Amino acid sequence: MKTAVPCYYHLDVDVSPERVGQVRRILAAHLRHWDLESLVEPVCRGTEMLLNAIDEHATDKRTSIEMWWNRQHLITAVGGGDRDLRPDQDLRACLEHIAATSDGWGGCATAAGSTVIWFSQRARAGERVPLVPTRPVPRLREMLKVPRLLPVTSLAAPAGGTAEVVEVSR
Repeated sequence: MKTAVPCYYHLDVDVSPERVGQVRRILAAHLRHWDLESLVEPVCRGTEMLLNAIDEHATDKRTSIEMWWNRQHLITAVGGGDRDLRPDQDLRACLEHIAATSDGWGGCATAAGSTVIWFSQRARAGERVPLVPTRPVPRLREMLKVPRLLPVTSLAAPAGGTAEVVEVSR
C-alpha cells in the first residue's frame, strides 16, 4: 500500500563519479522507506544520468536533488549551479532518456541563473489480487431453535384424558 502522507527529501552534493553511486543508494533507500519500491529504478536511473552529465559538462559541481511525493506522483528535481550548462546541448542524451521513461518532465532557470531539471513518475498500483468470495463464518453464540411441537396436557381435561399438541417457540 502506498503511504498516505506527502513526503519531501532534499540532498546537496558535490558531484563526482564516486558520489553518483552513493546518491543512487540514498535515493533508493528513501523511496523504499516511502513504500515506492516500483519507482526506485526509473528515478535512480534518471537522476544518475543527470549527475553523470553534470559531472562531465559542468564547471560548478554543486548540485541539489529534491524529491516530492504527493500521494500520486513522485517529482524529482536536479538543480545544478553552473550557469553555462545548456540542457539542449550538454544534457541531450539524458533528457531523451528521461522523456522516454517518465510521465512528465521539464526544465527551468532559477533567479540565480542555475538550471533545474525535473521529472515525475506516477505511482503504480501494486499487484492486484482477485477477490475471492469467502464462506460465512460460524457464529459463536447459539442460534434460535426452530419451533417444535411439545405435548401439553390441558388443565380442563379429565384425568387420563387426551393430550393436546401446542406449538412453542423459545
